[in-house]
Amino acid sequence: MGANWVEGVNGPQLNPIWDMANKLRLRNFFSDFSNLSANTYKQGGGLYDQSEVEKAIDLADGVHAAGEKLTQTLPPSGREDISVLTMQRLKNQVPSTPLDMVVDYYTYDYEFAEPPRVTSLQNTVPLPTFSNFGEDVYFVADQRGYQSVVYHTAHQFLKSDKTGTICDRRLMLNKVVREIQYSARGVTVKTEDGSVYKADYAMVSASVGVLQSELIKFKPDLPTWKILAIYQFDMAVYTKIFLKFPSKFWPEGNSTQFFLYANERRGYYGVWQHFEREYPGSNVLLVTVTDEESRRIEQQSDEDTKAEIMQVLKEMFGKNIPDATDILVPRWWSNRFFKGTFSNWPIGVNRYEYDQIRAPVGRVYFTGEHTSEHYNGFVHGAYLAGIDSANMLIKCMKKGYASLISRPRMHDQNK
Repeated sequence: MGANWVEGVNGPQLNPIWDMANKLRLRNFFSDFSNLSANTYKQGGGLYDQSEVEKAIDLADGVHAAGEKLTQTLPPSGREDISVLTMQRLKNQVPSTPLDMVVDYYTYDYEFAEPPRVTSLQNTVPLPTFSNFGEDVYFVADQRGYQSVVYHTAHQFLKSDKTGTICDRRLMLNKVVREIQYSARGVTVKTEDGSVYKADYAMVSASVGVLQSELIKFKPDLPTWKILAIYQFDMAVYTKIFLKFPSKFWPEGNSTQFFLYANERRGYYGVWQHFEREYPGSNVLLVTVTDEESRRIEQQSDEDTKAEIMQVLKEMFGKNIPDATDILVPRWWSNRFFKGTFSNWPIGVNRYEYDQIRAPVGRVYFTGEHTSEHYNGFVHGAYLAGIDSANMLIKCMKKGYASLISRPRMHDQNK
């Protein structure tokens, strides 16, 4: 339901999550996202001609490459940052046909969970994850779960019993933090069950979506500069809907795992994946939706969602396909502990404001994927941000001051 892929592998730098996955020998599979030309379906039925799809993909790749060149000309301050959509308009290549729109959706929304009109060009094209760690992506299909990397890290500092089960009394689960009081003397945390905890410092790792909600009350209120920084980031919604069938009716074999559905309604059940390599005989399909479609789907019943999906599948594969026997629809946006899935860097948020979103307020420190300067939205971003925030706090405890030096708000990099 959550993270499935290790993104950014086989590049100049080693992705720390890939390193852990290998040490744990997690069962994983290379995901080849490139072979879509023969697997793109039309609204109403039938496949697009392969050459037609290749032309649409080549056009999108060309505009994306132009965006990478344009990024290099923008000042580091972010003052002249533009949206991905603005870049497309500059190239006179705004996707408008169902085919062009689904290719565009696959290129941007499928990665960032928000459309090009709100996504920052400067901070996403090129994407540091793939530039630094490599462009390969691996799906974790281990029965122990991708969560194994979390337990692997936790076992390094939390006590375990003889069976390997974490039993450290310092780890308190199912505690809902509702209030954080802070002063020059320390921090007091109050939970929903009435418990009170006191400490010298606190590290808050709640998502930016939770920070934008009213779940946690800070006393005194966070300063204006901190609130503005939190509110300027976007908490995106990325929904992976799984469906199980009594039998297969989709193509199998090489270059068939991913397929697209082009609809005049952008983002309408467009990106599909089957799992015959990862889970043979499972007869499971995954369809991904994001943003407004995710929010709409979360507010309707699973039966309504299944009916919509079955109509799309019948357009792709014919009316005689079997009905899904089960469906799983995550509701990350509705869940008060998440309020979305991961952050997206929107147009207009510069590096100065990034410094502010991760900066401590007194004895309260902040971490999470949204505080990762280059890798927000990724598992490795959350991991690396945790290390950075911990080091910042440790230096403050030892030396009496925070190690974060906020960059000045610049109108030009030379000022």
